[in-house]
Amino acid sequence: MLQEYMDRKYRTDNKPSVEANLIKNNVAIVGIGQTQYTKNSGRDELDLACEAIQNAVDDAGLKMSDIDGFDTFILDRLSLPMLINSLGTPNVRFSCEVSGGGGAGCAVAVHAAAAVATGQADYVCCYRSLNEASGHRYGRGDDFIEYMPVALTPNYGYIWPLGFVTPLGWAGVWGRRWMHEFNITREQLGWWPVVLREYAQNNPEATYFGRPMTHEDYMESPMIVDPLKLHDCCVNTDGAAAYIITTVERAKDLKQTPAIIAASAQCCPIEQEIQTIYQRPSISGLVETWYVGQELYRVAECGPDDIDVAQLYDPYSIGGIIQLEELGFCERGEGGKFVEGGDNIRIDGKIPCNTAGGLLSEAYLHGWNLVIEGVRQIRGTSYNQVKDVELSMVTGGPGVASSGIILRR
Repeated sequence: MLQEYMDRKYRTDNKPSVEANLIKNNVAIVGIGQTQYTKNSGRDELDLACEAIQNAVDDAGLKMSDIDGFDTFILDRLSLPMLINSLGTPNVRFSCEVSGGGGAGCAVAVHAAAAVATGQADYVCCYRSLNEASGHRYGRGDDFIEYMPVALTPNYGYIWPLGFVTPLGWAGVWGRRWMHEFNITREQLGWWPVVLREYAQNNPEATYFGRPMTHEDYMESPMIVDPLKLHDCCVNTDGAAAYIITTVERAKDLKQTPAIIAASAQCCPIEQEIQTIYQRPSISGLVETWYVGQELYRVAECGPDDIDVAQLYDPYSIGGIIQLEELGFCERGEGGKFVEGGDNIRIDGKIPCNTAGGLLSEAYLHGWNLVIEGVRQIRGTSYNQVKDVELSMVTGGPGVASSGIILRR
C-alpha cells in the first residue's frame, strides 16, 4: 500500500486531464476580505462572516446580488440559510460544505472553481468564520459533544477516552518520529516560527504584530506537547475571511488583478485518519501532501523550482517544515537543515513561506488567510511582497485528507 509514495514514484504523464483543464487558467480568485483578527471578537460567527464576505464583494467591485454560490466546510458553526438571509443574496444556485478540517483549506476553492467552470454558478463565495479563541476550544468537555458528530473516524473511539484528544498531541507522535529518524534538532525547528514572526511584524493585521520573537525566546518557551513548544503552535483566533471565485472572462471586467487558478487538487489516500495515522509503513512523512503536490505540478505543468512563494498550512511548525520536503523544495529528511538560520524561507530565499505570518503568527482560520495571502502575492500587495511572483502555492492541512492550489498571474 502507498508504494508510489514509499518509492517516490508517480505518474509520468504530464498532460492535465480534460477535467482539470475545465478549471486550469479558466477560473480565478477576484475578491478577498477579512475581519480584524482578535482573541475575543465580542460577536457571533454570523456577524463576522457577513463582514468578511461584504469586504470580499467590495474588493472585487461586485454587488451582493451578484453572488449566487457559497462554499465552506462541515465544521462551520453558522447556518447557511441564515447567512443568505442576512446578506440579502436573492438566489443561491450552488452551495457546498466540504468534509474535513484544515485539510479542506484549499478544497473549498477546488469545489467552487468546479462549480464556476461548469456553469453552476457565476460568483462563488468561499468563507470561514469562527471564534476559536473565545469560544470553541479543543480539549474541553463540550468539545467531545460538538466535534464528534462531524468528524467521525473509528479510531477516535480508542484514543479519546484516554485523553488523547488534541491535534497537537496527534501530530506530536509523527513529528517526534520525523525528528528521530532524520536527526532534526529543536534548534532547527525553531527557525520556522521565528521567520513567520518576522513576517508578522510587517503585517498590521497579524495577531502577533508588534510582538517580535527571537530564536532565544523560542528556545525558552514552555513545552506544550512534546516535541511542540508554545511557539510551534498555531494562534487561536476569532475572525472571518472570505474570497470570491469566478471565471477569468468575467474577471476582465472587475476591479482587481485576478489570481488565476493554474492547478487545484485534493487527496485522501488509503489508510487515512485524522492525524493519527500510525500504522502506515512510514509515519515520518505526509503522504497526502506528497500526492497533492504531485497532482498540482502535473496539472500546472511545472515543478517546485517554478514556485515563487508558498503558503503552507502550519497548525504547528513541524507540519510546515515537512511539507517543504514532500513538495520537493528540499530533499526528504533535509527539512531541518533547510530552515536552519531562516534564510531559505525569507523573502529573498529559495522558497519564501507564509509571508503574512502563517497560522502561527497571523491567524488560524483553517487556511483561509493563507489563500488570501497567496492572492496578495499575485496582486503584488502583500506586506512582505516577493519580487516578480508568477506562481503562488497554497496548501491544506498536514496529516489529514488534504488539498492545494497553484495561483498564477
